[in-house]
Amino acid sequence: MNHTVQYETIRVWDRFVRFFHWALAGGILANLLLLEEGDPPHRWVGYAAAALVLARIGWGFIGSRHARFADFFPTPSRLAEHWRMLRQGRDDHHPGHNPLGALMMLALMALVLALGVTGYLMGTDAYWGEEWLENLHEALANTLTACVGLHVLAALLMSRLSRVNLVRAMVTGIKVRPVRDSAR
Repeated sequence: MNHTVQYETIRVWDRFVRFFHWALAGGILANLLLLEEGDPPHRWVGYAAAALVLARIGWGFIGSRHARFADFFPTPSRLAEHWRMLRQGRDDHHPGHNPLGALMMLALMALVLALGVTGYLMGTDAYWGEEWLENLHEALANTLTACVGLHVLAALLMSRLSRVNLVRAMVTGIKVRPVRDSAR
């Protein structure tokens, strides 16, 4: 008996979403690994990251279908259903972000914005040299780093479980997933 796998292709991530994702990832990595804390390039990359997040928030209301928050916002009922399906080992296919992925995306964006605000405040006369603010900025950066690591691991795990290469989808904008095996 021969089995063939049929595939479904879904155009999911538009150019802006893909640009946002990779530009933000690059900025976070640059500030984490390459740029000296507090130096002008570090600050400007941080401001650019915050600006990217603000643009993405706007795009979440006016962008393409799967870029809109309404398409994937992680409501309690969506989260509970997704978690239930995962625990049962059942496919919980979502064209865009799944509810846990959406929750992580929103957390990452909030952390980047908080880092932008605290980074900006550290350079103002009112908060220059304030240890509590520097500690908060560092704690936010550490939390962002942990969340980015979790995000990468989850994307790899979900790629394997769903049999959809999520990294490729974030490059090409297209998800390709097997829908069923059929006998010839």
